[in-house]
Amino acid sequence: MKLLAVEDARARMLAEIAPLPPERLPLAGAIGRVLAEDVSALRDQPPFAASAMDGWAVRSGDTPGSLKIIGESAAGHGFTGAMGPGETVRIFTGAALPAGADAVLIQEDAQRDGDAVLAPQTSAGEHVRAQGRDFTAGQVLLQAGQRIDPWRLSLAASAGRAEVLVHRAPRVAIISTGEEIIEAPGVPGPFQIYDSGAPALLAMVRAWGADAVKLKPVRDDLDAVIAALRDAEADLIVTVGGASVGDHDLVRAAGEAFGLSMKVASVAVRPGKPTFFGVLADGRRMLGLPGNPASAFVCAELFLRPILRAYQGDPATFSTITARAATPLAANGPREHWMRARLTHHDGAISVHPYGDQDSSLVTVFAAADALLRRPPGAPAVEAGGLVEVLPLARA
Repeated sequence: MKLLAVEDARARMLAEIAPLPPERLPLAGAIGRVLAEDVSALRDQPPFAASAMDGWAVRSGDTPGSLKIIGESAAGHGFTGAMGPGETVRIFTGAALPAGADAVLIQEDAQRDGDAVLAPQTSAGEHVRAQGRDFTAGQVLLQAGQRIDPWRLSLAASAGRAEVLVHRAPRVAIISTGEEIIEAPGVPGPFQIYDSGAPALLAMVRAWGADAVKLKPVRDDLDAVIAALRDAEADLIVTVGGASVGDHDLVRAAGEAFGLSMKVASVAVRPGKPTFFGVLADGRRMLGLPGNPASAFVCAELFLRPILRAYQGDPATFSTITARAATPLAANGPREHWMRARLTHHDGAISVHPYGDQDSSLVTVFAAADALLRRPPGAPAVEAGGLVEVLPLARA
């Protein structure tokens, strides 16, 4: 369980995660949730042949010619009669095509003459949206495992759905530990720093679809850490700091008080080696992240985000892209290295620029980065322009 490869560590973590039970929510409340059912159309869309333009409903066989106006068809108020030879109906965008019509003459091409319209030659189907052109009754429009966003919400609504079955959002409790941590706007002591890791992780976890809370920072006291774990009502407890094996690293020992079954003891990754994962006796999962912000954020991308996806029934896999190194890269050591970097685009090509200082305590570097550059264990040196593996970060 020690110094596992990243892929092995992630697989062991995900083996302990099952999708949470589904719940039925109003459509507007399902944004960001993952479907636990397929969504099928209740009827055709459009449910009738409809006009794509303002103009005149015509029988194409009657054109060119003078056509008698017999009525009007507007959206939501269709013409209830039928058109006979030599007749036309005023029609507006989205309105149902009257019975007998097979085309729409746009108003710019028509000339009205009292109760008649002079119509040029018109082809069958012109400016008509056929019934079922968008989708048909019974067609599966959205599949289980897809996340509801505004566009998919619109599709579900157009299918006639007011509610959908989605997986429950995972409950996540974030706990930062350490005597050196203080929350803003508190006044730090001479040897304290502001807590920057936990607030950022809270935002990440919420953006990734979880119902998250950040508990008060905990001092380096075993009883205090045990009390914090006891009070954490969550599916997943994420600790920040105290994950290593130093005299002041008490998170693992506190987990053991709740029957922690360790699945991953450490990971052969840089930054983030002390990361661990286990299952408490009461079923809660526990992910221990390092205290250095960059280490915590890198491991959140590598492990926490896939865990939250698995809880939500999201089958999306961890995936990277290929880019060209903008600068030469030295050979890598025995641990997989994820370097903070930025991407540039030129003539359809993507280049990645790693930052020179990769110290895991630097928040400024991570704030500027929009990608992580992966260097496999023992990777040889790469010249500028060489192909490398990159994980883009979701930045606004």
